[in-house]
Amino acid sequence: MSRRNKPQRRELLPDAIYNDVEVARFINRLMRRGKKSIAEKILYSALEQLKGQSDEPILQAFHRVLQKARPLVRVKARRVGGSTYQVPIEVGEYEGIAIVSRWLIANAKKRKGRSMEEKLYQEFLETIKGQSATLKQREDTHRMAEANKAFAHYRF
Repeated sequence: MSRRNKPQRRELLPDAIYNDVEVARFINRLMRRGKKSIAEKILYSALEQLKGQSDEPILQAFHRVLQKARPLVRVKARRVGGSTYQVPIEVGEYEGIAIVSRWLIANAKKRKGRSMEEKLYQEFLETIKGQSATLKQREDTHRMAEANKAFAHYRF
């Protein structure tokens, strides 16, 4: 990896239905083997089901799920003098949403039975209610960062 400059972040086109870039990013993360139309159907179906449960607009509920489960800090392994320390670092907005998207998809996949639309809908609904596996993962990450706060001076 080059140490000189960071590559430019590509501008992503918004999705077709909600005209939102975050929805388009989530679809891209959900997509497997280039099957974008299937990923779109899964997410749109999950959001439609969420529309029936929530009294707020779908897009607002989706953004609330992302913001509620987004980690603020995480730990990164840093090797100093033969020892490896878990150094807490702050997570930016863009990276935090990428992390929470991966967590939501992974935790939805772990659920038993049913279709992926139903699993994703259940994960969204439980995140809004405050009792999902994604929120537990966020709390564990924050707890680990808090426990390793003493190594924050090794930050880079």
